[in-house]
Amino acid sequence: MTNTPALVDEAMSVISAGSHATADHLTHAEEIFGAVGKTLRVPESQQDACTALSGSGPAYFFYLVEAMTDAGILLGLPRDKAHELIVQSAIGAATMLRDSGEHPVKLRENVTSPAGTTINAIRELENHGVRAALIAALEAARDRSRELASGTKD
Repeated sequence: MTNTPALVDEAMSVISAGSHATADHLTHAEEIFGAVGKTLRVPESQQDACTALSGSGPAYFFYLVEAMTDAGILLGLPRDKAHELIVQSAIGAATMLRDSGEHPVKLRENVTSPAGTTINAIRELENHGVRAALIAALEAARDRSRELASGTKD
């Protein structure tokens, strides 16, 4: 399984060894998927979780950018400026997360000043249950992936 960032050679692909797969088969699959991004080997039992996180992950990101763009417009920015601010911030944050080796909590804390703007925004996200909603959404995606894989529901 891969995801749509394969279109820009930034995919996250996940493979599992089937009962007839050899080490050579897995290596060959990694070479193929490696042409469009990164590849991770996981047990078959983790495929549905990977689908929830990475297969659908780009859509969650686009949804977040959409909401933040709407907020930027509400705050008085033109759509194009709000979009540019958000996209570049996301690229920078993702690069820091990938390259720094720091835990995301540490990186967030580095931006979060006492009584500052960020902690006030985080408080609102927590008060509105955003973390719990994200976890529930990923569980729902995992569960739907299981249903689709089993062929029990359309």
